[in-house]
Amino acid sequence: MPSRCSTSLQLPRDEYSQRLDQARQRQKEFERRERLIGYVQLAVSAAAILWALWLVRHWSRSGYLLAIPAAVFLVLAGLHEALIRAVRRSSRVVLFYERAMQRVEDRWAGTGESGERFLDPSHPYAKDLDLFGEASLFELLCTARTRAGEETLARWLLAPAAVEEIRGRQTAALELKHRLDLREKVFTLGESFRAGVRPQALSAWGEHRPLFEARLLRMAAPALAAVWIASFAAWGVRGNVTFVAAATLANFLLSHRYRMRVNERASAVEEAGSDLALLAKVFAAFEQESFASASLVELQARLRREGVSSSSAIAALSRRLDLLESGHNLVVKMLDPVLFWNLQCVLAIEVWRRRFGESIRGWIEAVGELEALLALAAYLYEHPDDVFPEFVEERPFFHAEGLAHPLIPVARAVRNDLELGVDLRLILVSGPNMAGKSTFLRGIGVNAVLAQCGAPVRADRMRLSRVEVAASICVLDSLQGGVSRFYNEIHRLKRIMDLTSGDLPVLFLLDELLSGTNSHDRLLGTRSLVEKLIERGAIGLVTTHDLALTEIPQTLGASAANCHFADQLKDGALSFDYKLRPGVVQSS
Repeated sequence: MPSRCSTSLQLPRDEYSQRLDQARQRQKEFERRERLIGYVQLAVSAAAILWALWLVRHWSRSGYLLAIPAAVFLVLAGLHEALIRAVRRSSRVVLFYERAMQRVEDRWAGTGESGERFLDPSHPYAKDLDLFGEASLFELLCTARTRAGEETLARWLLAPAAVEEIRGRQTAALELKHRLDLREKVFTLGESFRAGVRPQALSAWGEHRPLFEARLLRMAAPALAAVWIASFAAWGVRGNVTFVAAATLANFLLSHRYRMRVNERASAVEEAGSDLALLAKVFAAFEQESFASASLVELQARLRREGVSSSSAIAALSRRLDLLESGHNLVVKMLDPVLFWNLQCVLAIEVWRRRFGESIRGWIEAVGELEALLALAAYLYEHPDDVFPEFVEERPFFHAEGLAHPLIPVARAVRNDLELGVDLRLILVSGPNMAGKSTFLRGIGVNAVLAQCGAPVRADRMRLSRVEVAASICVLDSLQGGVSRFYNEIHRLKRIMDLTSGDLPVLFLLDELLSGTNSHDRLLGTRSLVEKLIERGAIGLVTTHDLALTEIPQTLGASAANCHFADQLKDGALSFDYKLRPGVVQSS
């Protein structure tokens, strides 16, 4: 009988494998065609050169026939460029499915975005739960290819959402679960988007105050340019150059007056607006989809303003920017002082910016949220055994059946049950080193984070209230700061205690608490701390290998209990089953 893991992962693995094979075949075919066209180009070039030499040697008057190979060469050059683009795109498609295969086969660690720039050492759980960095939760989840998508996903992981928002994300992820074509398209566009588009600079440009306010100037510039052109017609008819000189002087003076401001605004928009055509394609990828869930419909609606889609608006801006950049042409530069080319382009861009500029940031944020939802959908698709948690009104509450750590391969993850709530608020977990205590704490915390960002969790069933996760698991000395592990731990515990003053109950996860002190002081300190946490409405777990701390539940009555992980010594070798059992550990 096939294992649970092999059966559940068969569908995504087979789908990814099939699509990966197809993508690789397309890539090879495009590469073959690209090489063939390259060889044909070389052959046409060689034939044209030989023909030209023959014509020169025989003084032939049929030189105009060289236009034929020249035209063929230009057509081949265009086709060759298109094939190069197709090869690049197909390589990105291959990369998309290779990474997908790595995730379903648990070979993903170190292959994706680590998100280390989002790691804040002072955050109550980010470092302790391996949210960011190599082999982190962010690396497993993140399929986003735009900065906005990564930032949105990181923000969701770092703070619990409202229950209605969580449910909206769950519904959206379910709808997006099987939309592999959309995920592929966004990934392949996003690779270039990431390299070229500068969303923050573009958003800031859109929100900048207007440079040109007068409508008169927008009408005067094209009118004066037309007058200057007409003056040459008058010169040709009447032979009087006075009108030309007057029009030229008037236009030159107007250009000189606005030259500095035009150059400043042109530089700003050219710097911020790179690869706008690509940005329009990213917007269009989401606009062209048909959605049913309220969250997706609302996000899609945010990509419109005044009845105009964001992709159409950005494409219009891209065309205006292309006209502005054509002003770098030498001929246009020479005529610009009298034809107001740059001025008119800048004025047209300003008109666009007044209408749509303040929407740019919202459009990019909407795309970021859609990408983050695609990441949750991909995780849901690739982990069919994981379930969405249920949220309850009773607070605090945390109940999980078959809970396992999401970063451990499914085949090796050991599942345990856990229940905390109003009645049982503290579980003290004893056991030897390497028995699984720290991993168990991290598994609880990571699943709580996943649950509250809208993702499925690694459990058979999970019910919880919204909680503020706080952990003290990975506390180390700071050599640069000259701070000891004990001092760092005290600061961390102070921050956890401060969190109990917030609106949400705290779920605390404390590993080997106060290990920098002697057993007597550790017992007194730990007892004082957990009593205060429970008094303030918190629930959680404390792990220890110091059996003196197992006395604490006895002083707290029914609100606390002892559990343990055990080891076994067989034939001189230690073994662990990583199963949580009630009571105090008996082995040593």
